[in-house]
Amino acid sequence: MRSRQVLPTVLLALVTLLAVAPFLLMLLVALSPPGSPTLPHRLPGSLTLANFARVLAAEDFLRWTTNTVVYAAVSVVAVLLSASMAAYVFARKRFPGRDVLLWSMLGTLMVPFHAVVLPLLLLVAALDWVDGYWGLIVPTLANAQAVLLLRQFIRALPDDVFDAVRVDGAGDWRTYWHIVLPLCRPVLATLAVFVFLWHWNDFLWPLVVTRSERMWTLTVGLSTMDSGHLGIAELMAAATVTAVPCLLVFGLLQRHLVGAISGRER
Repeated sequence: MRSRQVLPTVLLALVTLLAVAPFLLMLLVALSPPGSPTLPHRLPGSLTLANFARVLAAEDFLRWTTNTVVYAAVSVVAVLLSASMAAYVFARKRFPGRDVLLWSMLGTLMVPFHAVVLPLLLLVAALDWVDGYWGLIVPTLANAQAVLLLRQFIRALPDDVFDAVRVDGAGDWRTYWHIVLPLCRPVLATLAVFVFLWHWNDFLWPLVVTRSERMWTLTVGLSTMDSGHLGIAELMAAATVTAVPCLLVFGLLQRHLVGAISGRER
């Protein structure tokens, strides 16, 4: 390795270690025997899976996991479909007021979510969607950032592709489903990762819109776990289980994500 490459490599290794260290410590504490002294007092004398077994056997935890999976998975599919449809229209269709409508939608990016929580809650309550999947999922589906990214990607696609499809007599729906979506696969995979992570780790909206424990998500449920009933090892085991799906989703879509960022995948 050349000398000029040593310093960047060392810095990258240090940054990686700082980023990974909290997760390794969390896993180490989660594997500690229940009730035994562990970090930060001392290293555990032995490792066990008893904490994970206790967490996974809890009925509430499984219910919270189910709610979170439904919330994240349905949101990913709905956001990608709705955002890609809107992006296709904004990128390839001309109609009166298109630019005004686009910029009005993008203007919502400057409004923090905390500022619209109360109006959203009042709207959900008026529709009788509080403490249900409809109220949990539907208000989070409008994603202007996803529309913007997809619109820019679709605008960059060759015009010859759309001209050839139009000559073949394909309509808008066929063009969208058979041409636009396959070509947008890299950016869709990237957005899928971001949208999944956002909804999986979302805390504020599930906390506001849910009322009963049966509708809590993992983030809300974990925040209510009392260390008086569960030890620190069990809490770290629950946190570890919560983090695993995020790692799996990132690992499955990593190739598309890296390709989209580097511009090597089209």
